[in-house]
Amino acid sequence: MIEARHLRVLRAVAVTGSFSAAARRLGCTQPAVSQQMRALEASACTPLLVRTGRETRLTQAGEVLVRHASGILAGLTAAEEEIAAIAGLRAGRVRLVSFPSGSSTLVPTALAALRAAHPGTRVSLVEAEPPRSVEMLREGDCDVALAFRYGSAAAEWDDLVVRPLLVDRLVGLVPEGHRLAGADAVAIGDLADESWIAGCPRCRRQLVEVCEEVGFTPRIDFATDDHPAVIGLVAAGLGVAVLPGLAMESVRLKGARTVTVEPSVEREIVALTLPDLAQVPAVAATLDQLALAAHR
Repeated sequence: MIEARHLRVLRAVAVTGSFSAAARRLGCTQPAVSQQMRALEASACTPLLVRTGRETRLTQAGEVLVRHASGILAGLTAAEEEIAAIAGLRAGRVRLVSFPSGSSTLVPTALAALRAAHPGTRVSLVEAEPPRSVEMLREGDCDVALAFRYGSAAAEWDDLVVRPLLVDRLVGLVPEGHRLAGADAVAIGDLADESWIAGCPRCRRQLVEVCEEVGFTPRIDFATDDHPAVIGLVAAGLGVAVLPGLAMESVRLKGARTVTVEPSVEREIVALTLPDLAQVPAVAATLDQLALAAHR
């Protein structure tokens, strides 16, 4: 295998014309230059230099290797500089996937802070709900996934780096003129006879489980992942819903009222990445900024 350090010595010999001059140029000893040239010729399986008295000249194979060495060494230097830029957060790329209510609340704050601190780091964003977002991470289609889980799903991310961000409590949503609109707290069983508007498949499944635990199966007449649409349907008197508290931060309530629902239903908001990616400075900085955004 031809090593870059051997190419640097060969080029120095070619430029200076002798081992001793090459040693002075490189700041090493003449025996060290001779040793590295022998190693390079052994790797190339052919002579690269011919020494006649005090003169050293290249063989045809040596000329070919020197011609390629400049491009190889220039490419290595460029690669080293680019890697150093990424390691120092002067450059880098992070592909982020997030569920919608995270995209509208945590992500903007985190990415604005990341850009201010590291303007050379580029972040792209696409939206997907878990478990699809987690599949994208495992398949290599993103570097960081903002996701959520309910308590029963604690073991599904054992192979990932999990950065806990916050605990998000679900809140009830009823029409403004609803009989329970002014209540401090509402038992979910008191909504057993209502029509329901449900959200994403994972949230819908959690809603059904919670309702069945208290003795009824919710009648889900509408299902949508769009939180403003949920509020619009509730405000029009078409049903009741539960929404994550995080989702309520970025929507306007008009014609609907929030109520505290008992028993409490919570989801854990986390940022996920792969163990190897967690060591990449730009990814680590993104995780840190998401954590800071969650506590603002």
